Amino acid sequence: MKRGDIPSIGGLTSFVAAAQHGSFTRAGSQLNLTQGAVSRQIHELESRLGIRLFERIRQRVILTDAGKLYLSHVKKALDDLSLATQKVVSCSNNTILNLAVLPTFAARWLIPRLPPFQNGNPRIMIHITTRQTPADFVAEPFDAAVFNDPANWPGTLSHYLMDADIVAVCSPKLDATRTIRTAADITKFPLLHKMGKPNSWTEWMEKSGVTMDAPLQGHAYQSFAMLSQAAVAGSGIALLPRYLVDEEIDDGRLEVVASEFAALKTSYYLILPEARASSRAVQTFAKWLIAETAAWNSRALCRARKKSGSRR
Repeated sequence: MKRGDIPSIGGLTSFVAAAQHGSFTRAGSQLNLTQGAVSRQIHELESRLGIRLFERIRQRVILTDAGKLYLSHVKKALDDLSLATQKVVSCSNNTILNLAVLPTFAARWLIPRLPPFQNGNPRIMIHITTRQTPADFVAEPFDAAVFNDPANWPGTLSHYLMDADIVAVCSPKLDATRTIRTAADITKFPLLHKMGKPNSWTEWMEKSGVTMDAPLQGHAYQSFAMLSQAAVAGSGIALLPRYLVDEEIDDGRLEVVASEFAALKTSYYLILPEARASSRAVQTFAKWLIAETAAWNSRALCRARKKSGSRR
């Protein structure tokens, strides 16, 4: 069938409505058309196709087998057209910014800070997807990402955002602060691991001057959020970014242990695909996020200095 032979949208819409209601009259009511108008459109459609789509039985119309087959395809095509129209109308007034962000960073750091940006930029609609592995900017519709390692993202630009202290935390129920006198003492407790970071505890031990003959074993969790909940529950000691568990530490559900033995950090970067880095929405968001993390870094440095001064 040539493009010029494709039936009219009006005829196809009447066909779908009549099929759904089993009645030309009710289809007309839905479409604000007369029963006669719907009947004429269906007749023209059948004539164009050269097949019968309905059997007329008394006051009802019933789809033929050909009509049932045609209905499934026509309804999908109309639904796709409606969705495409909605997207185009939406994009004419708003810009959608698709972000891929580490799960716990998104939930505990980024999302609570977004309202001022959203209020100041009402036409930028932010869609956040959580990811723990690098996104493929060519195959996936992401405009930016926040991740730990900028090295695994070909064809991108990276902007340093912030460092976060990694602390060993556990439930006070474990009474670890009384038991741990040396770095090696921490192995007397169950050690909790994050999937994707199997060497974190080995790195902590090496920073503390303890040589390990074999990797440390323990329960493993997919995200920092799950890891923190396991620590709160008393399952063991976990290594977590300090900012993610400040609330739990402040209210006494977690306590920092063995902080004098090792200092680890994790870094966060804003990753931008080169093809989209010049987008106004991307630049607006990048400028805001870089400024927001710079302010956070400044406050974190002040807190660290005050804490250091209080120990003297």
